[in-house]
Amino acid sequence: MKRLTKTFLTITMVVAGLFAAFTAGADPHTATMYALQEFNAETLTGFAAAGIVVNQSNLAAIFTGFKNNFQDGFKGAEQQWKTFASEFPSMSAKELYGWLGQLPQLREWVGDRVVKNLSVHDYEILNKDFESTIGVPRNSMNDDTYGVFSKLFESMGDVAAKHPDSLVFETLLAGFANECYDGQYFFDTDHPVGENSVSNFQAGAGDAWFLLDCSRPIKPIIFQNRKPYTFTAMNKEDDENVFMKKQYVYGVDARVAAGYSLWQLAFGSKATLDSASFETNYAAMMGLKDEHDKPLGVRPTHLMVGSSNRAAAKTIIDAEKNAAGASNINYKAVEVVVSPYLA
Repeated sequence: MKRLTKTFLTITMVVAGLFAAFTAGADPHTATMYALQEFNAETLTGFAAAGIVVNQSNLAAIFTGFKNNFQDGFKGAEQQWKTFASEFPSMSAKELYGWLGQLPQLREWVGDRVVKNLSVHDYEILNKDFESTIGVPRNSMNDDTYGVFSKLFESMGDVAAKHPDSLVFETLLAGFANECYDGQYFFDTDHPVGENSVSNFQAGAGDAWFLLDCSRPIKPIIFQNRKPYTFTAMNKEDDENVFMKKQYVYGVDARVAAGYSLWQLAFGSKATLDSASFETNYAAMMGLKDEHDKPLGVRPTHLMVGSSNRAAAKTIIDAEKNAAGASNINYKAVEVVVSPYLA
């Protein structure tokens, strides 16, 4: 009864909007869309319960409802990527990050200023297109309860919101074989620093795990946003898919990419994760210096692992006592992040 009452009120709002539009000389479509801007899954279900046929006159309103479902799923999704990736807007097909590699330190001002000329690197990140599309048969739209479809589009929003997670974790995992701004692999043993070579990689035969410094404005990974995730539809009666296949098409697309920022903020290991390897890599990051032998002040804040290293990470970081019963010196030293996108 409540559902039908709400449906009746919604229909009343539409009729009132149309009447006002006609009497005022306004666009009736605009009035209808305004009345239905809060359209949601419950109202759509009410439409079906009330026996209202889905046709071209209310498809725009149904799309508004599905779009709201998509946005609900998008806003409610849990995202991990923002912890260790910086978002950069993009205005072209690719972006050049020539400034990477610069972590200038302050010095005592004696005499004239010492101007540090920025090294120009040719590191570029190329944007890529991504999409997900659902075809809904026209007959199903007329016959089925709309609540089934609303949950589908809410799930689509959840998947879209989590896509940057899969993209940036995939980029992090590929850092053992992909180059960063200095021409070396992101995780490598011989990054050039002045006349020296510096490592941020520990070899091994196990599943990868990572120590990251996420305390700075620039995070270890770059998420590049050219076109945000957008929900659209092809549901007009004269659209080819409707005319030829009796199918309404709804989809989400985006134009984004991921790449590497400063290798100094990340340490990758494939060795067995235990207290000894954690402490070795933690100390290596803390000891990083610039080309003038000045400390960079890097401080690991996060330990990134997959499911296979979850127990080891929790034992090393979250247990107050070690196996011998003594105080764990690494207790809460960093935050553990377990990702389903890492092995």
